Amino acid sequence: MAKLIEMHPIDPQPHRVSMVARIIKSSGLIAYPTDSSYAFGCHIGDKKAIDRIRQIRRMGKNHNFTLVCADLSEISVYARIDNWAYRLIKSLTPGPYTFILLATREVPRMLQNPKRRTIGLRVPDHPLVQAMLNVLQEPIMSSTLTLPGDEMPLTDPLDIEERIGHQIEAIIDCGPAGLEPTSVLDLSSGEVNVLRVGRGDVSQFT
Repeated sequence: MAKLIEMHPIDPQPHRVSMVARIIKSSGLIAYPTDSSYAFGCHIGDKKAIDRIRQIRRMGKNHNFTLVCADLSEISVYARIDNWAYRLIKSLTPGPYTFILLATREVPRMLQNPKRRTIGLRVPDHPLVQAMLNVLQEPIMSSTLTLPGDEMPLTDPLDIEERIGHQIEAIIDCGPAGLEPTSVLDLSSGEVNVLRVGRGDVSQFT
C-alpha cells in the first residue's frame, strides 16, 4: 500500500522532501500535487515505472510523457528550442503549461513520441515540486493523474489512496489540488498548436 506523506504546501519539510526523492531514485512511483492537478512521478528513464503508468492509465504508445524541469536551462538540455519558442516558454513559465518540443539525445527513446520524437516539458509553479527537483538535481518523469473512464484528474489524496494506493509507492498529501490539467502547447512544428485547453490561459493562441 502507498505511503501517505503529509507535506506543507508552501514550506515543505526538507526531511520529507528527501524521503520522496529517495523513493523516486529507488524506482518508486509517486502521486504528487502540481500547480495544476495531481500527477504521477518517477525517475527519468525508469522503464518499469513508466510501464506501470501506462498500465494504470491504459495509455497508448503515442502518448507524450512530460519531463518536469526546474527552469529553462534544464528544458534546453532535453529539447531543441528555436528563439521564438524560447521567448514564448520564458513568458509562460513557471506555470500550468506543458510544451511539446523535439527531443534531444538526452531524452530516453522510451519517453519520446515514437513517430514524432517529441517530448513534453514543463516548469511548474509549486514550492513542493521545486523542492523535489532541487534535491533530485534532475527532471521528474511525469504524467497527469487521470484514470481510465475519468474525465478529470484525481485531486484528493484520500481518493488517490483509495483507488490506486495498492499500485504505487507514495502519495504526497498537500491537501486537494486543482481539477484542471495543464494546457498543452505543441511548438514542435514551428508554430503554436493548442492540443489541450487546461488551467493555463491559451486565448492568445486561439
